[in-house]
Amino acid sequence: MINEAKDKSIYRYKKDYQRILERACSILHRNHDYTLSVIFVTPERIHEINKEYRNIDRSTDVISFALQDDSSNIVLEEEENELGDIFINVEAISAQAKEYGHSKRREACFLFCHGLLHLMGYDHMCPKDEKEMFDLQDVILDEVVQR
Repeated sequence: MINEAKDKSIYRYKKDYQRILERACSILHRNHDYTLSVIFVTPERIHEINKEYRNIDRSTDVISFALQDDSSNIVLEEEENELGDIFINVEAISAQAKEYGHSKRREACFLFCHGLLHLMGYDHMCPKDEKEMFDLQDVILDEVVQR
């Protein structure tokens, strides 16, 4: 966990994120010890990242960069189980929790789970894939944190 946003409240989610990763691996039958980075950033920083890497000129809630998506196909042995990076906008946690009527904990866990599934190859570009990914998010999250 990297706290670029200097928000001390994010550390409370570390155990939840570990449980979400373990639960996702169990449900998806992925039997490796994966590692990944979670970077908490400000809305301004995630806006910069979104613009630079996705050509989208606005802030967003979460962005994932999967190492497995790297087209170079060069995987160093020590990086075999490294999934990539998840950037989470700390202000989106509060704003979206309020908007969706659930706790900040649920929203922080949702954003992590959403980013994690992207790192594991899931996407929501078409209705079928969106349904699969969002159903999977609920299955993973509902056992970890209440809605």
